[in-house]
Amino acid sequence: MVVHLPKNRVPLLVEESRPGRRGEKVVAVPKGFKAADLVPKALRRLTPPALPELTQPEVIRHYTRLSQLNYGLDAGMIPLGSCTMKHNPRLADLVSGLEDAARIHPLQHPSQIQGALRIMYESEQWLKEVLGMDAVSLHPAAGAHGEFLGLALIRAYHESRGEGAKRTKVVLPDTAHGTNPATAAMIGYEVVEIASNADGTVDLAGLQAALGPDTACFMLTNPNTLGIFENQIQEIQKAVHAVGGLLYYDGANLNAIMGKASPGSMGFDVCHTNVHKTFAIPHGAGGPGGGPVGVKERLVPFLPNPRIVKRGDRYEFADSSKSIGKIREYWGGFLVQLRCLAYLLLMGGDGLVESSEIAVLNAAYMQKRLVGAYELPYKQLRKHEFVLSAANLKRERGINAKDIAKRLLDHGFYAPTIYFPLIVDEALMIEPTESEPKDELDAFVDALLAIAKEDPAVVKAAPKHAPVARVDDVWAAKNLVLTWRHLAKLEERPRPAARSMVAPAA
Repeated sequence: MVVHLPKNRVPLLVEESRPGRRGEKVVAVPKGFKAADLVPKALRRLTPPALPELTQPEVIRHYTRLSQLNYGLDAGMIPLGSCTMKHNPRLADLVSGLEDAARIHPLQHPSQIQGALRIMYESEQWLKEVLGMDAVSLHPAAGAHGEFLGLALIRAYHESRGEGAKRTKVVLPDTAHGTNPATAAMIGYEVVEIASNADGTVDLAGLQAALGPDTACFMLTNPNTLGIFENQIQEIQKAVHAVGGLLYYDGANLNAIMGKASPGSMGFDVCHTNVHKTFAIPHGAGGPGGGPVGVKERLVPFLPNPRIVKRGDRYEFADSSKSIGKIREYWGGFLVQLRCLAYLLLMGGDGLVESSEIAVLNAAYMQKRLVGAYELPYKQLRKHEFVLSAANLKRERGINAKDIAKRLLDHGFYAPTIYFPLIVDEALMIEPTESEPKDELDAFVDALLAIAKEDPAVVKAAPKHAPVARVDDVWAAKNLVLTWRHLAKLEERPRPAARSMVAPAA
């Protein structure tokens, strides 16, 4: 499949505007009627709004052209490692769009929204089971927000024991997601990074050397970002707990182990889950999103207020005097969590287990086909994702991971995550998820195998069939286009002879 996109930029609506064009014209106006009379004089505009003037067909065609430029899961596979771009069942969308759900106001009295509170409550019960935790908060708006809450809970726990001042460090491996150290720093902790061992897993000796009475917690993803399961997790949790620290689970890779293992069973004290990764609500990109946080019993008193409790057959709000307070307005994203619950009920426990099994199988199949043409650093056994290296192609043919990602666009595929994790040279991080059939997996693998053999000059000139070929990252970063008004100014600005914002397509 080769996608041929328009060569030229789609004009903005303000550029397509022509004076006098209208989408609708009202002709049946009562005699003597003036629309302006309906607006109080103090509120009337002195000048017309500066809106584009276009016909209906022009507007429809404009947005249709833009939609054809977009690539989404409805168009094809998105193999972004770590991001878990899985199919969002349309049933979940349908349920979240029901009028009774979509029109609830957050300030309604609990007696008027018992159904909504039940949905939130039962979502927490499902997530407790999957995560192996004693309680769950649905408040966080995203995974990184969940991390923020998790570390705030850990800080509150240590402070309650009189150890807040001395527990100053958060330890994490060099395979950690970038949000982990960023969140720890935002909370005010000192970040300590430890190197992975030759297997690509936590170096237990290095971890033990980094742990001490100043350790607040150890943050870990399992399987880690290489897709490798940390098989020394029991030794890890014992070492962390032995010094009085807590163990934090980054739930980004929960999709690999549902029903097979849980953060709670592995000894984690706090965890977040990304409902847009694991439970198939639409992926973030500014929203909607969700990052529920699960905790063990000793951290429950510190969860954000209010919590939803069930008393008899009624659902109510309850506050804890030890709560860290609110981290978000009201009590979380209701429609996001409704989507999540719809997915959970649709799949059932057995379906979640099968989902993980197929995700792991798909990744193993793709890895088996690609190893040889590409290098596979660290352990061969991976779970739901795997990280290849294009270092061999860089040495032998002069093409790197970025070149391969660009060339995949000409083959009609979205590129995988590249250059992450940082411990892999020329990394290609691939996660097929359980959503994709074998034909799609084979087509993607065939494209990667073909690129490995193509003329390097063709690969380095890609993408050919796209409005933009290669962006000069440095120049573009220094000359940001933030609104349509910046565009005209940018086009007037002289560019260095050796640089251009967009390299011409081959």
